[in-house]
Amino acid sequence: MRFLLPAWRPCRRALHRSWLLAGVPVCLALSGCGEKETATAEPQPVAYVTAETRAISQTVSLTGEIAARNSSTYSFETGGRVTDVFVDVGDQVASGTVLAKIDPTDQQAGVAAAKAAVQSAEAQLENATASFNRQKQLLSSGFTTRSDYDSAAAQQTSAQSTLDSAKADLTNAEKDLSNTVLRADAAGVITSREVDPGQVVSAAQAAFGFARSGAEDAIFQIQEQLLIGNKKPDSIEVSLVSDPSVKARGYIREVSPLIDSSTGTVEVKIGIDNPPPEMTLGSAVVGHETGETSRQAVSLPWEALMVKGGKPAVWVVDEAGSAKLTPIEVAAYQTGTILVAGGVEAGERVVTAGSQLVLPGAALDLVQASSEGGERR
Repeated sequence: MRFLLPAWRPCRRALHRSWLLAGVPVCLALSGCGEKETATAEPQPVAYVTAETRAISQTVSLTGEIAARNSSTYSFETGGRVTDVFVDVGDQVASGTVLAKIDPTDQQAGVAAAKAAVQSAEAQLENATASFNRQKQLLSSGFTTRSDYDSAAAQQTSAQSTLDSAKADLTNAEKDLSNTVLRADAAGVITSREVDPGQVVSAAQAAFGFARSGAEDAIFQIQEQLLIGNKKPDSIEVSLVSDPSVKARGYIREVSPLIDSSTGTVEVKIGIDNPPPEMTLGSAVVGHETGETSRQAVSLPWEALMVKGGKPAVWVVDEAGSAKLTPIEVAAYQTGTILVAGGVEAGERVVTAGSQLVLPGAALDLVQASSEGGERR
C-alpha cells in the first residue's frame, strides 16, 4: 500500500488539471459565439405609411336588364280563323303596322246584310215621309181627318227610327270587318306571339305581347340590406355591359314592397325617360350609385391588415420606433385598400410591407413606403 499511494495522487492531480485546462477553451469558445451573435443582430426592415383621413364614399354597382315601361297584349276583337301572321318576336313595328288577319267571310256577309237593311229602311222612310206630307196638305185644306194625319206622322217617325237602327247595325258590321285585321296602335317591339295561320281564335284571346317604344326601365334585383336606412339618390347612372360608353341617367321609379324569398332581393325599377337608341329591350346594363361623402376614414394598403383576437388590427409605430398591434374598426374593404373608421389616428405611422415579421417591442428599421407601392429610404 505504501508503494501504490504515492503513484495514485499524482495521477488524480494530473487528471484534475487536464479537465480544468480542457474547460478553458470551451468557455472561451462559448463566450466568443455569444459576442458574435450580439454583434450581428440588426433591426427588422419594414415599410410604413403615415395615416391621413379623407372623405369616403361607397359605390354600389349592380347588373340589371332594360325592360319596357309600358307593355300590353294585342288580341282580336272578333273571333275567326287566322289567315295571315306578318310579325314575329323581336320585330320592330310602327304605328298602324298590320300584325295579323283572320278570315273576313262572316264579317263581309254581315256588312252586306246591314247595307241591305239600311237601303230597305231608307225606302220605307221615303214612303212614310211622302204620306205624311200628303196628309199635312189635306189637313190644311180640310179634306182629311186629324186621326189620319197623326197616323201618317207616327209611321214617318217609326221609319226614321228603323233607318237609324239599320245604320247603327251597319256601323257595327263594318267595325267587325275592320277588326279582322289586327294593327299596332303605337311604335314598339313584339315580345311574344301566341297565334299561327289556321288557328281559330275567339274575341279577346291573346295574340301578341307588345312593348311600346319610348320610356324604359332598368330593372335590378337588390339586396334588402342596401335599401334599409339609406337615402334614395336623386339619379343613378346606367351603362351598357357590352359598351360602357353608352350611358343614361335614371331615377328610382318603383321599389317592390315584396321580397323574393328565394334570393332575399327586392326588385327596383330605374326609370329612363330618354334612353339612347343602343339601349334596346333586354340589354344587360350596370347601375352605379355613389353614396354620401360625409364620413371620414383612413385609407391603408391591404398589406397592413393583421388579426388580433379574431378582429382586424394593424401595427402602429410609436415615437420610440417600436410597433404595437392595435385593433381597428374597418369601414369598408376596397380593391387594394381598407378604409379604417377607428383605431388609427391621423399622423400615426402604420406598418405595411413586412408586417408579418414584426414582433411587439422589437426594434424596427423603418422605410417609408412610396405612393407607387414600393419603398424609399
